[in-house]
Amino acid sequence: MQEYKKYLQPKYVSQLESLELKARLVVEGFITGMHRSPYHGFSVEFAEHRQYQQGDELRYIDWKVFARTNKYFVKQFEEETNLRALIAVDVSGSMGYASKGNISKLEYATYLAASMSYLIIKQKDACGLAIYHNEVVDYLPSRAKISYIQELLQRLDAIKPTNTTNTASALHSLVERISRRGIVILISDFFDDVDKIKQSIRHFRHNHHEMIVLQLLDPREVDFKFGFATAFKDMETAEEMSTVPNQIQHSYKNAIEQHCNTIRNICRQQKVDYHLITTDQPFDKALREYMVKRNSL
Repeated sequence: MQEYKKYLQPKYVSQLESLELKARLVVEGFITGMHRSPYHGFSVEFAEHRQYQQGDELRYIDWKVFARTNKYFVKQFEEETNLRALIAVDVSGSMGYASKGNISKLEYATYLAASMSYLIIKQKDACGLAIYHNEVVDYLPSRAKISYIQELLQRLDAIKPTNTTNTASALHSLVERISRRGIVILISDFFDDVDKIKQSIRHFRHNHHEMIVLQLLDPREVDFKFGFATAFKDMETAEEMSTVPNQIQHSYKNAIEQHCNTIRNICRQQKVDYHLITTDQPFDKALREYMVKRNSL
């Protein structure tokens, strides 16, 4: 495996110590991968530098960058951002689930949100954070200052799953807290009433927000490959049930596929970008989708 690719793998990233290190290495791995891939048409360069142009003051040239690249770049300074992003992370009980060999959905969501925050602010856009279950439990408005990354990461590092559900109701209150139009990134398993999910997404769109919906599931929640007799425990009610997964696998897979397709269709009807992600997939999938959306605005 090429060195940069390991920084995009959930299992490897989970072994790193600090959330800041995880976010930085994921973003650096993503950028390196983009530069080496056939994907073209959008930039993933940080906006702290731009290529030197005739007339720029020599004192602003970054000589460290020149030493690495043999190209002249000048440092950019604080300026008004042209995009405001808000990342909303679902911390309801079901997000705490992890099958054998995988990190939990909430852990994956935390690393992904941290990486996105790092990428967005490093590109001189503004980023905010909302943490919610049946209510919004933490909210940081969108800002573009580099120092804001630390506050976002601290809040993300502190979150834990709860035993509550009905997350859709929290999204309505979140819409009203966003003062300016921007792009809202929802990270959730969306194990909720689909009609309520539809209403909350329509509310965001009614307020003219662009959206990316990332439905995050564990691989076993998609394929239900648990083998023989297994005991299942509800992450939110603690109710337990024993069953033979092979006997209900077909019915389950049909049900989860129908649920995901319903969420996908809701998003399509509202002109919202939808992506299904499992916790064994590299982080660059979601980051790439964000960059495609960012550069289409």
